[in-house]
Amino acid sequence: MALTRRELLASGASTAAAATAPHVSAPTPDTRVLRGTIPPGAPDFVEVPLDVPSGVRELRVSYTYGKPPVPPGTPGNALDIGIFDQHGTALGGRGFRGWSGGARSEFFLRSDDATPGYLPGPIGAGRWHLLLGPYTVAPQGLPYEITARFTFGTPAPAPRPAYPPQRARGRGRAWYRGDCHIHSTHSDGRRTPAEIAVLAREAGLDFINSSEHNTHSAHAAWADAVPPDLLVLTGEEITTRTGHVLAVGTDPGTFVDWRYRAREGRFGRFARTIRSAGGLVVPAHPHATCIGCAWKSGFGEADAVEVWNGPWTPDDEVSLASWDATLSGADGARWLPAVANSDFHRDPDRIGGPQTVVLAEDLTRRAVLAGIRAGRAYGAESARVTVAFEAVGGRGEHAGIGECLRAAPDADVLIRLTVTGAPDAELRLITDQGPAVTAPAGATLEWHTTPARSAYVRAEVRHPATSPPLPGALAAFTNPVWLPTG
Repeated sequence: MALTRRELLASGASTAAAATAPHVSAPTPDTRVLRGTIPPGAPDFVEVPLDVPSGVRELRVSYTYGKPPVPPGTPGNALDIGIFDQHGTALGGRGFRGWSGGARSEFFLRSDDATPGYLPGPIGAGRWHLLLGPYTVAPQGLPYEITARFTFGTPAPAPRPAYPPQRARGRGRAWYRGDCHIHSTHSDGRRTPAEIAVLAREAGLDFINSSEHNTHSAHAAWADAVPPDLLVLTGEEITTRTGHVLAVGTDPGTFVDWRYRAREGRFGRFARTIRSAGGLVVPAHPHATCIGCAWKSGFGEADAVEVWNGPWTPDDEVSLASWDATLSGADGARWLPAVANSDFHRDPDRIGGPQTVVLAEDLTRRAVLAGIRAGRAYGAESARVTVAFEAVGGRGEHAGIGECLRAAPDADVLIRLTVTGAPDAELRLITDQGPAVTAPAGATLEWHTTPARSAYVRAEVRHPATSPPLPGALAAFTNPVWLPTG
């Protein structure tokens, strides 16, 4: 019986043992060709050894794989690729040198430059490993061929990486608009960081988060692309085989490994990696329907959750409802805030569609992350939509989004919601008992309740339904105002 990936790692064997042993062509001084076949049921990742000689100035890798026809409804072959250097493939990524998934068929590395998704640095002699990720494997198996070419010579001097500033030109304490889930050419996006920066400002955004799949190579690509009024947070989208999670606002240069499943119980370790680097742990599109996309590692380690990902779809509706269900067991002291992001890759995706609007003390990394962590945020479909939402007590007590208004159980509390930029939408107030009241857009919605009646109140702004009885797509939503008793 074939060993699992965990058993192989424990034994010190390469996961390539689960596939046919790669065949290496008769080497020439500058070329290696490696061939093999990955069978159905192989481990999530297959390590193919590559011995790198001394004196290499540039390493260039290309790969192809077979795509035999499959019956309707049967997944065909899809193969991702990355590389680890002579420092090894142990979890944690000491030897990590890059990952492009299935976004490109070739890449290069030098001391002074590398293909987007990969890290520049010395091409040290020793045993490297090409990391193959068989996303799906056809019943016939997945044959692959990898060609590695070495260029010898004196390496160019390695530049010192420069990172984007952690402060941008802001407005002091204000509501700032951002998109924390964006992909560039450093993973499977089609826009460069410079192009994304322009699009972000055109969309009215104040901050974005660099969130490439399984690589931090883009962190050093933003320094020359950022205008003074755009804050770029550095992070990653950790794309495990049982769900995706955003690292938002980690220290520049932080890498977070992704090579595990929920059943292995390793996510807590890497959530701590994110937090120790100053970032937030944000499960992405938790109910997405693509293979490996739905989040399976629970929310005990999360700092927020992405309940709205790109254009509104049924899985967003499920994510919103699932998140709301978690609020009913909370009390305002410990709860999970919700955010909205575009998951931008390419046209017709729209940066800032949707976006998270955060109340922050200034336009700095620390202040924006503190606002998200506290839940002082709402989601909006675009910069046109603005939401004002508050609770007011009988003696002038006041609480805004993500805050608590403490009052006696029977005290009268006025809930006030005002929305601009969504003229066709319906305004809704939701409590721990469900929908409480609705009203057409265009006027301020006011509603009275008590802490005994409503543990929290949150707002939704909905477009007219196109397929009743299904609700209409969101134009905006808020995190709750909490009404604890006492």
